[in-house]
Amino acid sequence: MNSRTFQQLLDQKTKPIGSLGGLEELAVRVASVTNDTRPGTLSASLTIFAADHGIAEEGVSAFPQEVTGQMVSNFLAEGAAANAIAGELGIPVAVVDCGVKDVLVSREDLINMRLGAGTANSAQGPAMSQEVAAKAISQGQSYGRSLTSKIVCFGEMGIANTSSATLLANKLSGILIADLIGRGTGVDDAGLKHKKSVLERAAARTGRLAPIDALAEVGGFEIGTMAGAMIGACASNKVVVVDGFIATAASALARALAPGCEASMIYAHRSAEQGHTAMLEWLKAKPLLDLQMRLGEGTGALLAVPIIRASVSLFGMASFTDARVSGRSADK
Repeated sequence: MNSRTFQQLLDQKTKPIGSLGGLEELAVRVASVTNDTRPGTLSASLTIFAADHGIAEEGVSAFPQEVTGQMVSNFLAEGAAANAIAGELGIPVAVVDCGVKDVLVSREDLINMRLGAGTANSAQGPAMSQEVAAKAISQGQSYGRSLTSKIVCFGEMGIANTSSATLLANKLSGILIADLIGRGTGVDDAGLKHKKSVLERAAARTGRLAPIDALAEVGGFEIGTMAGAMIGACASNKVVVVDGFIATAASALARALAPGCEASMIYAHRSAEQGHTAMLEWLKAKPLLDLQMRLGEGTGALLAVPIIRASVSLFGMASFTDARVSGRSADK
């Protein structure tokens, strides 16, 4: 069924037409993507894509690069915020190594999609080759198609990935670095000034770029793989829940590479990173929540899942006819 048919179904329910506002709009979107109006069948999953970034060498993060590998271990030990929220919601978590510099664990439950031991320093040259950029998208597409859940949440981990996301967003949108840059892991004022200088220098190496070229020049292994996963999931009738700033940069790349895939995307929340608001406005995307979060890991995406399921539950309401409730009177 198409979106108009689903909207007509909701309009017959025991409520004034449109009285549930954006929740109705969300229900129609989800049903149109999945062709399912049963919230109990809308299984969800979270995948966290992890990788390191060579631009960390420029001192753009408040944390050292080894934290990426340490956090991967923490995810696998179910000790992170994403694990806590996912556990409460009964959502399974998968962790993907797209190119962590220091892998501290070797476990079967760590999915291997390594493209190298972190990208090169994009302030000095291309972050990766064209071939690796294409592989990131391709392997992500295969992964996105393979997921069995109908609601897919994607998160990320990688020291300096707000820098890569800022540069990628700049190349795709033309938004100034100054309007995209944020504190990331919590750099102080001096650190933010330094980060801005580094990113403006990195951005100046090239002009506006085609999407795959932008990924190669300034992107991250996990951002490219996530973008591919979004494309694959959207193409296989799944709802893609977009997390914060970095995931939104990945979604912008996905939308540029596969126009139309945004119909399957739901933007979970507005991050406290100033660049996220700029990106959401450029994409004309309306986030569901605004909790001033800026952690990443898919935490915001997870919080959107109960809202998505609740929206679809509206299809289970009685109609005016079923409930023998009088509907709207004809105009006289």
